Amino acid sequence: MTVAVDIWTDINCPFCYLGKRRFEAALGEFPQRDGVTVVHRSFELDPTLAPGTSAPVVEHIAQKYGIPVEQAAANEQGIAAQAGDLGLGYRTSGRDFGSSFDMHRLLHHALAHGRQEALLDALYEANFAEDEPLFGDHERLVEIAVRAGLDEAGVRAVVDDPDAYADAVRRDESEAASLGATGVPFFVFGGKYAVSGAQPPETFARALQLAWGDQLVPVGVESADTCGPDGCAVPDTDARGADGRRSDD
Repeated sequence: MTVAVDIWTDINCPFCYLGKRRFEAALGEFPQRDGVTVVHRSFELDPTLAPGTSAPVVEHIAQKYGIPVEQAAANEQGIAAQAGDLGLGYRTSGRDFGSSFDMHRLLHHALAHGRQEALLDALYEANFAEDEPLFGDHERLVEIAVRAGLDEAGVRAVVDDPDAYADAVRRDESEAASLGATGVPFFVFGGKYAVSGAQPPETFARALQLAWGDQLVPVGVESADTCGPDGCAVPDTDARGADGRRSDD
């Protein structure tokens, strides 16, 4: 018996970064984990961004929501605290955002070569934890993909051909829309149970159990942190020092 878990994410999305680690914690404790297959699906927070776009995240957040730069920076500090609790690095200043379309195309290429998980982890680390900006530089993208174990010539062929895997990305996005996904991360267990947001591991564990047992009890908790086309919601907590919303799109 096997259970498929499909996960829609975007590299711009900090809660996708956190949600992946929380899901992995649940999967690591799941007795039937060897029977679970995971595939990461494409979801662009802003598909209108032109390839090559790169701009500072904190200033973008402040401008988009009409909040002081200091408040936007405090939001980043709150997410960094969550990341730290999970053992993840998170750089609170100097990060950029931009079009993730080429990254999603490369993730499909990596899936075909058995390196999707490695590439996604490498992209998240590059975006959220490393000093060098991620977006708007094809050479940087090639470097990360090669670091993740992909053949350089194959990576360059995909990056240089805007049509390579483009249909696969659009199919993923169309399927997400048909499932009613308006934000990411968005998880579907066994084609039946949907979980939205960077939930605690206990929620993911319950979804795995339900999907494995094929019970007719739907899962769908909409209150956890997600990123959508309008931004990334940040809960109103003293630890984060802000009550607004933020966006990496």
